[in-house]
Amino acid sequence: MVDAKRPKTHVEDPDRGVYDIRDRFAYDYKTESGLTPDIIREISAQKNEPKWMLDFRLRSLEIYHELDVPPWGPDISGLNMDEIVTYVRPRTDMKASWDDVPQDIKDTFDRLGIPRAEETSLAGVGAQYDSEVVYHNIREELVKQGVVYIDFESAVQEYEEVIRKYFMTLVPPTDHKFAALHGAVWSGGSFVYVPAGVQVDIPLQSYFRLNAPGAGQFEHTLIIIEEGASCHFIEGCSAPRYNVANLHAGCVELFVADNASLRYSTIENWSKNMYNLNTKRAVVGRNARMEWVSGSFGSCVSMLYPMTILRGDHSVCEFTGITFAGEGQTLDTGSKVIHLGKGTTSNINSKSISKSGGAAIYRGLLRIGPQATGAKSTVSCESLMMDSESRSDTIPDIIIENDDIDLGHEAKIGRISDESIFYLMSRGLSEEEAKGMLVRGFAEPISKELPLEYAVEMNNLIRLEFEGSIG
Repeated sequence: MVDAKRPKTHVEDPDRGVYDIRDRFAYDYKTESGLTPDIIREISAQKNEPKWMLDFRLRSLEIYHELDVPPWGPDISGLNMDEIVTYVRPRTDMKASWDDVPQDIKDTFDRLGIPRAEETSLAGVGAQYDSEVVYHNIREELVKQGVVYIDFESAVQEYEEVIRKYFMTLVPPTDHKFAALHGAVWSGGSFVYVPAGVQVDIPLQSYFRLNAPGAGQFEHTLIIIEEGASCHFIEGCSAPRYNVANLHAGCVELFVADNASLRYSTIENWSKNMYNLNTKRAVVGRNARMEWVSGSFGSCVSMLYPMTILRGDHSVCEFTGITFAGEGQTLDTGSKVIHLGKGTTSNINSKSISKSGGAAIYRGLLRIGPQATGAKSTVSCESLMMDSESRSDTIPDIIIENDDIDLGHEAKIGRISDESIFYLMSRGLSEEEAKGMLVRGFAEPISKELPLEYAVEMNNLIRLEFEGSIG
């Protein structure tokens, strides 16, 4: 029965299909909820870490307690760290063959299409389930070229000096409260090293699945691209919905050397009980290139602003992102670019969609330093609001410290016209189908930058958001 009191634009919370299928919550080991030095020592002991890493964790915990939650962001008062379990080890160690992964966990990744994607279009895959990587593999031809792609725990043991040199130097624990939290409780993630001159033409992919209710996921991704090398790395994330808060506070650190290039593609598809407080940062050398392609869906609150530091002369950053905020969601996302080198270039293209009272906020920082003469930057923010209940904000912060620059900034906020919906409905489409088609057209510049399977996933997520009763 249709509720006449509901606005015509009301859409029920969608059935997210395979993304919301929960496995039975089974684990080999988990910590108690909360944050204490004893819990940090437990996590480190479970991983048999070197002493310097334990010391780093404990110092990060001290910094976490010293820092306040950023006062300018969305409300995260529903997140209580005393109720979050920070480490859950699944009932398996890491495998190099899908056949060896326990059947219930394998079924989850089968439903998400990860093994199939590995067979058809990926050079390497890592799959994390709760707090640990359960599968990791890379094509032999890349290994022969010196490419390293392993889980982060193994990297700490096998490449200890490299990890110690780079770990949390781009995103130090003092950066903000949740960077400090990550430094204290990180678990899982991937380490990628591409030697000088090597071209990784087929993407690598890590997929992060959080199944445990009331838990956090804190994976660490560290990628080093040496001079003249190139790589495309894909990150996927999802979780089923629970009636308790979950937390994602991962960290990504990217080092792109002179004349190198890296593309980092992400679809974050969290359930709407998730607090997504992720940090991503890249530093780029001379004549090098950093590309971000980012899709933010799901979560009740997101705070995500990938940063690029254009340190080298004539380095380039391209950021392409889309955010979709539905009922009960505040997605505070954007990008940060710091121009330090001469002749550097950045192009930022951000789109957001809000419906059913959702809030989509673009928060950006563009800084052109005093030595960054000849810098060029273009910032474009487009927002689409589906109804009068929803909200869209653009909050740019632009700092210019020299006069020899070329800068353009534009922001557009609008709604789908009734005429467009009427036209499509007159051609036989339902109102849902008409709105979905128009939104997919709005998002098309983003989806075309994604690998095929992720473009399909993004379009499917848009479709799911428009399924339900419009009454």
